[in-house]
Amino acid sequence: MSHNRPPLHPDPNPGVAHPAQILVVGSGGREHALARALAASPKVARVFVAPGNGGTDDGPDARIQNLAVDATDVPGLVLAAQENDVDLVLVGPEAPLSMGLCDALLAADIPVFGPRRVAAQLECSKAFAKQFMQRHGIPTAAAAVFDDLDEAKAWLAEHPGRVVVKASGLAAGKGVIMAEDSEQAAAALDRMMRDRIFGEAGETVLLEEWLEGEEVSVLAFCDGRTALPMPPAQDHKRAFEGDRGPNTGGMGAYAPAPCLDAEGLRRVHHEILLPVIRGMREEAYPYVGILYAGLMLTADGPRVLEFNCRFGDPETEALLALHDGDLYDVLDACVRGRLSTDDLRWKSGAAATVVLASAGYPGAYAKGQPISGIEDAEAEAGVTVDHAGTRRDADGRCLSAGGRVLAVTGYGDDLQDAIARAYRAADAIHFEGKHARRDIGARALGRTR
Repeated sequence: MSHNRPPLHPDPNPGVAHPAQILVVGSGGREHALARALAASPKVARVFVAPGNGGTDDGPDARIQNLAVDATDVPGLVLAAQENDVDLVLVGPEAPLSMGLCDALLAADIPVFGPRRVAAQLECSKAFAKQFMQRHGIPTAAAAVFDDLDEAKAWLAEHPGRVVVKASGLAAGKGVIMAEDSEQAAAALDRMMRDRIFGEAGETVLLEEWLEGEEVSVLAFCDGRTALPMPPAQDHKRAFEGDRGPNTGGMGAYAPAPCLDAEGLRRVHHEILLPVIRGMREEAYPYVGILYAGLMLTADGPRVLEFNCRFGDPETEALLALHDGDLYDVLDACVRGRLSTDDLRWKSGAAATVVLASAGYPGAYAKGQPISGIEDAEAEAGVTVDHAGTRRDADGRCLSAGGRVLAVTGYGDDLQDAIARAYRAADAIHFEGKHARRDIGARALGRTR
């Protein structure tokens, strides 16, 4: 991608920019939060969301509107961007990145915030990511890669003990199994490689060293040459309190995470984020978009558990509550290759996001449950409610339509204040089978006490 693009909004009057038309791709809470932040910019005229949800469409003349185009319909998204004179596309979920949406948009001369398909392999192929990190000396857990079940089991027999079993491909955040012993690991291999519980994602697997420590996520804006990190965040993957139950897409998050201090964040920046950007550029994959590093803070320093190539969900909802600036300006600087520290400002205080899920999630769950109390929740100071799995019926009523239904975010002077605001607002919302973890941020509160 060229880093010398002409301005997105050329104007015969120097210094005057035309309001931008933005397309956000996706349908979750992350996309609602991003659309809301972009619509708040005085430089943005309209934000389209494809396909969006029950919270991302305020009517035909509103600043946020849904487009009936699926997030994986690459030709349809390119056409929608052209027909709506879109100036910039922001890709939310991982699937369209893996399908080459950014490549297709750039081929049509449409600026896009997100990495090309080959660079997105950092998320879409854990085998690729592991080998990339080994080539560029990026600290990560030791791992062996297999595409043959018998060979993987033979390796297990020679390496008894705890091991992490990972599907190499995309598995909606659920393709990681922590095996306490070789027997559990072998069973996990059978489920992934023989039973194909994750489909093609489990054709190749990683058997990875079990790291001890605390997990934290660091997201960074990238323009192909540099990376600027956001405050560290911590999410909650397990379905139930005390980190029990199956993995989900995320039941809550908070930021900043106190387990990673300023010196630790500087180390992550210089030992992990910048080497990725340099390595990508050296291998002719200039990386533009969000680089999300999922880390384990070990006794020997931070180690990469995984990379994502887009905003996390629900980390995004918490992080945007802390952002103190114009999100459009940051994205614009990235696609132009002009990102600088002057582009990012963060509020003091903290933010916490509580996900309201359908009963049974991440397994089977009911849809179509009427939702009430959202306006009451948003009346709480410092609170936003982002729609994730919702839709509107013919009468305009809001109904549940997914496993993760709503993301309730509280911003406060400190983490305790933020968490309290989020839970007060979450308790004001009602739908049949509503489920929420009640311990979001508990580990961080214990640390501060």
